[in-house]
Order: sequence, then structure tokens, then C-alpha cells
Amino acid sequence: MGKTKRYWLLKTEPSEWSWSDQEANDGISKWDGVKNKQAQKNLKSMTLNDLCFFYHSGTKARCVVGVVEVSREWYSDDNDKGEGAVDVKAVGEMRKCVDLKEMKGDKGIKDFVLFRQPRLSVVPVEENVWERICELGGGFCGDGKEEEDLESSDES
Repeated sequence: MGKTKRYWLLKTEPSEWSWSDQEANDGISKWDGVKNKQAQKNLKSMTLNDLCFFYHSGTKARCVVGVVEVSREWYSDDNDKGEGAVDVKAVGEMRKCVDLKEMKGDKGIKDFVLFRQPRLSVVPVEENVWERICELGGGFCGDGKEEEDLESSDES
């Protein structure tokens, strides 16, 4: 039996780690430094190939800017003081960034965990919320929509 893919949101301050930083170095990074126990529990729950929104937080921008995929499940090493990490790989940039205000204004995602626990740096995303945010952002590069668009234009 196949495992159901799960979805997450990872928050980062762009001045600390931005989407540009993530895309560099083959798009792979260690997602660490998470100290909150609930956020750590969410990281520990991630499995290979789960998808995560890459969310810029902070005062200048609060928006979903891209999508990453879990490429290594929870691990700890001697350097992280027992906090642990997961590795994520860039999948693609959102075609249009999805701002927090836009998400909060959308009735289809009013129960999003991000709204109830805004300080949590790692939150689960329900599948219907994932799909709606992808719609609001026009999808993300690498989601297969480029191929569909090309096939549609070839048929015309």
C-alpha cells in the first residue's frame, strides 16, 4: 500500500534564508534550528517526498514563494544540540507569490493552521488548503502545468 503524501509549510526570514539561498547549491538544504517542540514534532513527522511551501516571514514580506520536497527525513547530529533537522530540495518557485493577507481573505482556507498558530515555524497543510494556495499562486514551476500548457497549445 502506498503512503499518502503530506503537505507542510516552512517559515523562514528571508534575511536568514531566502528562496534564492534555497535554489543555490543544487537546491538542497538542511532545515534546522527549529527549537519549538511542536514545530520539531512536525519536522519529525515529515517523510520522503512530502511537499512543503517555502514561506517568507518577517516585516517586509509574508508570503508563499516556492515549494520544496523532503529529501531526507528527520536526523540529528552532534552539531545541532539535539534539535535535529530534515533536508529539503527546491522543487520550484510559485508563479505568483501568495501573500498572507490574500490567504486570510480566502474563505476556502479559513481554518488553516497558520492562522491559528502564526508563530509556529513548521505547520501541517491540509490537502484542500494546499490545492487552494497553489490555485491562488497559479501553481509552481515544476508542478507539471508547463507540460499541460504546451500540450494544450499544440492541440490548438
